[in-house]
Amino acid sequence: MSSNSARPGSSGESLRNSCNDLARTLARLPVSIMEGLSRSIPRRRSHLRPPPPPQGLPPPPPVFVPEELFFFSAFEQRCGERHPFFYGCRFADALRAARREGKLVFVYLHDPDHPYTDPFCRGTLCADVVVQFLDANFVSWGAVCDRGEGPGMVASLQPGSFPFCAVVAPVSDESIAVIQQVEGPVSPSELVEILQRTIEEQGAAFRSSVPDEQEALAAALRSSRAAAEEDERRRSTQRLRQEQDAAYLESLRKDQASLSFEIAHEKERSRKSLQEETAKSRAGNEVRPRYPGRVAREPNKTAQIKASPAPKESAPSHRTEADTKVLIRLPNGERRQQSFHHTDTIREIYSYVDSLRIQGIGSYQLVRSYPRKTYGHQQMGMTLRDAGFYPSVTLYIEQLQ
Repeated sequence: MSSNSARPGSSGESLRNSCNDLARTLARLPVSIMEGLSRSIPRRRSHLRPPPPPQGLPPPPPVFVPEELFFFSAFEQRCGERHPFFYGCRFADALRAARREGKLVFVYLHDPDHPYTDPFCRGTLCADVVVQFLDANFVSWGAVCDRGEGPGMVASLQPGSFPFCAVVAPVSDESIAVIQQVEGPVSPSELVEILQRTIEEQGAAFRSSVPDEQEALAAALRSSRAAAEEDERRRSTQRLRQEQDAAYLESLRKDQASLSFEIAHEKERSRKSLQEETAKSRAGNEVRPRYPGRVAREPNKTAQIKASPAPKESAPSHRTEADTKVLIRLPNGERRQQSFHHTDTIREIYSYVDSLRIQGIGSYQLVRSYPRKTYGHQQMGMTLRDAGFYPSVTLYIEQLQ
């Protein structure tokens, strides 16, 4: 867009007001712009030159102004405090701020010696409608043409005349897209119209094409948080497994201690019973007959009658004596204990479990937990001593699918 209009004080001369085509330029910034122009700009002046003091008074001390704030300070001294918010930073920092906020950058190159500079700054840039529109929709940045980063920006944007404004979008760390250029003086309404059309036609496209750093940061934060949650979940699972193992080992230790106590108690009771029977037998043998001559042969007959079946009765009782304690843990957590002979087979244990008629057990197998070993149909004929169950063992019922 370009327009020509006559301005007061121009002696009828038609002033050129040029607004170049939208998004027509892709400007590659010098490396010095992105690195602070350390090599391409003149040596920085560290302070402003104050006005000469009245004669007879000593000069005031120099006022030190950082180079990044030189434009801001010079513009405010010239036009007052009512103006758009210009970022007082390097151009690269302004680009990063625009990327974070999802906005375009409004660039103003200030030529303090141009005759149209003061009317444009006071009448257009400082107008309320322009100030409000720029602050709401752009990241505004300015530079003096012959100070700081100004020469580098002039070389990159190559303005045809002043005042000069441009709307740019960050493309990469080394280049920007010049979406709009406004050259020469324009009124506040014209500038707002140009900027509004630029946002509507090109702003959304460039914002969608520029990587959203906030979204990338949010994605990285979500990924880090998910990794931390996964790590905490893994540690919780490991702690739970360790606690379960410790509880199982403690339960096994208690079961073994209880079984050992029961075995010792049973042995002590058997020993006492045997001692009582022995004592009774001795007491019976010591009884003397009242008539020795007549009944001398009778005790022998009685002894023969009682002694003859003794071997037949004692042998079966010895074979059927329960000397192996088997503790069985059911799937619901209950326990059942049964005594077997060490010559019995594992089939007798299965028959005992079947006799319990446990609800919902279905097909199952017996398992020894530590060390883990399964006793299924192939081990049915194995004796309890051969299986290592003597004198005690704890078995688990493991349901089969």
